[in-house]
Amino acid sequence: MPGQMSFGGFAPAEPTDRLFFAIFPDATASAAIARLALEIGQQHGLRGKPLQVDRFHITLHHLGDYAELPTSLIDGAALAAKRIIAAPFDVAFDRVASFATRAEKKPCVLLGEDGDSPLRRLRKLLGECLIETGQGKHVTRDFTPHVTLLYDRELLPAQAIGPISWNVREFALVHSLLGKTEHRILQRWTLRD
Repeated sequence: MPGQMSFGGFAPAEPTDRLFFAIFPDATASAAIARLALEIGQQHGLRGKPLQVDRFHITLHHLGDYAELPTSLIDGAALAAKRIIAAPFDVAFDRVASFATRAEKKPCVLLGEDGDSPLRRLRKLLGECLIETGQGKHVTRDFTPHVTLLYDRELLPAQAIGPISWNVREFALVHSLLGKTEHRILQRWTLRD
């Protein structure tokens, strides 16, 4: 938990675990994203290595970083997700750019889905369900739909690409092991009317 004390009780324990809701691309879109990440890196002389194919995703809600995952949060998140009733939908991404963060390595991302969209509506509905189940502190209004391709020191200006799209049929609760580049799917929920 945040603020949990480490050995000796003098300093907070370092976070080792992250929890978030995500949408993963299908195999065809994942392969297209991987090719794009390599091409963009080569075209612009980026040194950052593309993410592993199984780590490409759209984050819906970040539920925090912890020294140990709180079971009550996992249970509350699952309860919220079970309440979702939404039909499958298509997402499309048509440009790449870097987020200008203060971090040394900036995320180079795939962008798309401007304006009102089924993706934004799903995220909003999930946020409402999180609030209803007592997990409201994890809900934010800011949302830029994206898929991170790689991290690099250089800032990549926005550029159009041929669209990459897929049909979203499910979303997942993901446990990320910080610093180990490993994502574990804790549970999946199928979209349905």
